[in-house]
Amino acid sequence: MAFDPTSTLLATGGCDGAVRVWDILRHYGTHHFRGSPGVVHLVAFHPDPTHLLLFSSATDAAIRVWSLQDQSCLAMLTAHYSAVTSLSFSADGHTMLSSGRDKICIIWDLPSRRAMRTVPVFESVEAAVLLPEEPAPELGMKSPGLHFLTAGDQGVLRVWEAASGQCVYTQPRPPGPGWELTHCALARTAGLLLSVTADHNLLLYEARSLRLWKQFAGYSEEVLDVRFLGPEDSHVIVASNSPCLKVFELQTSACQILHGHTDIILALDVFRKGWLFSSCAKDQSIRVWRLSKAGRVSCVAQGSGHTQSVGTICCSRLKESFLVTGSQDCTVKLWPLPEALLSKKSTTPDGIPVLLQAQTTQHCHDKDINSVAVAPNDKLLATGSQDRTAKLWSLPQCQLLGVFSGHRRGLWCVQFSPMDQVLATASADGTIKLWALQDFSCLKTFEGHDASVLRVAFVSRGTQLLSSGSDGLVKLWTIKNNECVRTLDAHEDKVWGLHCNRLDDHALTGASDSCIILWKDVTKAEQAEEQAKQEEQVVKQQELDNLLHEKRYLRALGLAISLDQPHTVLTVIQAIRRDTEACEKLEATVLRLRRDQKEALLRFCVTWNTNSRHCHEAQAVLSVLLRHEAPEDLLAYEGMRAALEALLPYTERHFQRLSRTLQAATFLDFLWQNMKLPTLPAASPAL
Repeated sequence: MAFDPTSTLLATGGCDGAVRVWDILRHYGTHHFRGSPGVVHLVAFHPDPTHLLLFSSATDAAIRVWSLQDQSCLAMLTAHYSAVTSLSFSADGHTMLSSGRDKICIIWDLPSRRAMRTVPVFESVEAAVLLPEEPAPELGMKSPGLHFLTAGDQGVLRVWEAASGQCVYTQPRPPGPGWELTHCALARTAGLLLSVTADHNLLLYEARSLRLWKQFAGYSEEVLDVRFLGPEDSHVIVASNSPCLKVFELQTSACQILHGHTDIILALDVFRKGWLFSSCAKDQSIRVWRLSKAGRVSCVAQGSGHTQSVGTICCSRLKESFLVTGSQDCTVKLWPLPEALLSKKSTTPDGIPVLLQAQTTQHCHDKDINSVAVAPNDKLLATGSQDRTAKLWSLPQCQLLGVFSGHRRGLWCVQFSPMDQVLATASADGTIKLWALQDFSCLKTFEGHDASVLRVAFVSRGTQLLSSGSDGLVKLWTIKNNECVRTLDAHEDKVWGLHCNRLDDHALTGASDSCIILWKDVTKAEQAEEQAKQEEQVVKQQELDNLLHEKRYLRALGLAISLDQPHTVLTVIQAIRRDTEACEKLEATVLRLRRDQKEALLRFCVTWNTNSRHCHEAQAVLSVLLRHEAPEDLLAYEGMRAALEALLPYTERHFQRLSRTLQAATFLDFLWQNMKLPTLPAASPAL
């Protein structure tokens, strides 16, 4: 698809070989061009709207020039041998640049529609852009002639001089895979150049110097771990199904893509101060990264020594002194951080990261180690494994202190409580267990997940647990009563990443559905809102009692309706009907209500009418409405038809009951009138 310079026309090319032009403002098709064989994969308008020219290219590698005025094909430009990938025009509209997967770029003279020069670029080009004809020494553009920029499968931006066909500037190639460029566009007014990589990352450069200005990560694949970063948790680190790390700034969503690992990164952890963090990967290595005060991240240390994938990593808690890693080789390694790493000059003079050496190696389990955790005092280490056990070790010697047995399947996560001598374990058997560190006994078991529990974390100063599972659910548990107080259902796949910030008021989750979600603790806000509602209810209830006492029925009824409490409104109606002039007062009060209040009153009447004790009040209100409101006005009430359907059967039942009562009363009256008392015998005269 392509818009014309006026943004009023849209051209589309499809699989049917047709090119269509649409009027955006009036919503109809204006042109339908046929003649292209196969799929039309490229369309572009001439930059001068007065020319009314449209260019397209299909699978035959020819560029067709269509006239919107004559509705015909003016010319076919044939010089490419493979698919044409992009068309770019000069500012005056006289020159066109075409690029293709045949590794050449062609400069065309549009007035004569002839190829002026063919430039071999030695790579399959996905996009080419004509640059402004101004000198740019940083890009090798020393003369004001025609220059163009190419982006292709080599993953670098290159600047070419059209006159000589020479490459005058080549961008340094970023490390790591997935940097093949699929798109490139120049925003002339903003002075920015946008390129898109095969990994769906958007890179914005300053057009004059090609300095990287901003990055956006368009796709995170399967998120394996997430962490807050920075002293104030201003950044988020994401490890996805890739050798690259992504660091997002929360306020701007700007992203830094970090390269270093050569295989998928499996786990992350952050040191206490928030400037340093570590990563481990399938390439059997670990890396330590530093966040600068300017917000840039660089690798400052690396280490290797495991013989298989390193699946879990944990940083020391008290000081930035050591790392602990667990691997599929069933061993745990302790890596002390050198003093040089903690100073400002934390890399070697040529920028190579410091090499880490393992101080201790311990064979801990019989199967893969899935999780390691360091105690808050840096003296204990907990490990969790696929062998269904968790173990407690002393640091730094890694001596075994005890074994936690009880889970029916492998363990995915272990965590120390920040306040108590308690260890939490999450297992593939769908349960979370709390263990005492003194005697290794199980204190509590939390059941609620329908599948494996992948992560667990202590929140609210150790009084609650936050867990995530392969069912896509995040659950909040209260430890004191084993109760699940909240279930958060926002992910659609396994939630591998779970982390809470320093203040315990935000949580971060990342899952296999490529989503990263930031959660906020709203407990205090909800409590304050609930308390405010209760206070407001008390005030309104007191005001209602005062109005009833003063017999100000209109305001009392309006206030009761605003409380949205049918029983309270019923109390007001009953108070009005107890008055000596009930009928007139009820009629005057109901008729002076607003329409929305009458609609609410009608809904309440439906509820009252279902009960024989309250049906009289409902019928009295209905009587007032039916006698004084026009039928068409009543039908215009919201929910009136549904209310009538609910009122009719109960009203008929009440009417039948009243009819039976009236018949019985009439019969009783008849008996009373026709009853004859026997004549009493006359008293005998006194003797």
